[in-house]
Amino acid sequence: MKTVLIAGGNSGIGLQAARTLLADGHRLILLGRDPRKGETALASFGPAADRASFLAADLSTHDGVRDAARRLLDAHESIDALVHTTGVLTTTESRTTDGLHPFFAVNYLSRYHLTQLMLPALRSAARPVVVMMTAAIPPADGADYTRFPEFQPFNFTRDRKPIQLANHHYAAHLTRTEPGLAAAVVNAGAAKTDIMRDTPWYMRAGAKVLGPLFFDSVETSAHNVVEAVRRDDWTTPGYWGKPGHFNQHTPITLDPADTQSLVDISRTLTNA
Repeated sequence: MKTVLIAGGNSGIGLQAARTLLADGHRLILLGRDPRKGETALASFGPAADRASFLAADLSTHDGVRDAARRLLDAHESIDALVHTTGVLTTTESRTTDGLHPFFAVNYLSRYHLTQLMLPALRSAARPVVVMMTAAIPPADGADYTRFPEFQPFNFTRDRKPIQLANHHYAAHLTRTEPGLAAAVVNAGAAKTDIMRDTPWYMRAGAKVLGPLFFDSVETSAHNVVEAVRRDDWTTPGYWGKPGHFNQHTPITLDPADTQSLVDISRTLTNA
């Protein structure tokens, strides 16, 4: 039995991954912003809910991440797997209380920050695993990091790639610096979840019309996440670009200088 922490596990792909892992007999800790969604998620697990818990946390801010990590470490000496399925999809200019754009703060920096703080518990596991879910960004893609991390003003078309690709760099960093830890990035695909809620109306309308034709099911999108937690026969750092196809694995190979630069910036921002 593994203890699995799923950030974003109270809805969408994270919730589907939680259901599957609970069916396997594992213990689950779910993180999410909305306590009502957390309660609903736990209630949906039926008898398996006695192996699951929910912790309300705002992972868009440094203080929210630190508070969540403190409470988690107080309650759990060992975590076998940390899965990041949290994500926001917004194209407009806005800022968190830390002065960062939410797309950057949630879709990358919170993953770095929470994982760094949870390393003491992860190191206690036999083979700790960290899985980060992103959009379809192959690890070989280059990106312009000159606007990292301010992205001022935010330009979704220009800034999406370096933010998402930073997850690949962090997976490479974890593999290099944490012996025995396996790190992965998984393409979420195009599942129908509430991540579209903050997008412009025409994007939501297009998703509603085209979704039945082109969207993946949440079961398909969650498959590679679940398999990365279940199995230990994959090479780290790894990327799964095709939802539902765990056998299609791509090693993450990136410029170590870029990786170190992004990690240094992340460390400065979070003190973690």
